[in-house]
Amino acid sequence: MKLVENLVLAIEPMINLGTHKVFTEEDGWTVKTQDGKASVHFEHDVCVKKNEALILSDFSIIEAAEKANINLNSSYY
Repeated sequence: MKLVENLVLAIEPMINLGTHKVFTEEDGWTVKTQDGKASVHFEHDVCVKKNEALILSDFSIIEAAEKANINLNSSYY
């Protein structure tokens, strides 16, 4: 695929506590790790512009809530 101006890409990493090996449930939508450990899936949307990328995703609300939650390990901030 050629990157052209105004093309929007959805970059969807899956971060797993266990294995990288996954399977899709019979519903054709649900993805799980083979070892059943916890995972998280994020979507980052980017629009291709001339000589730059326009970041469409905004996680500032989520990041602020994480920082305010005393029950989370904040050692990575």
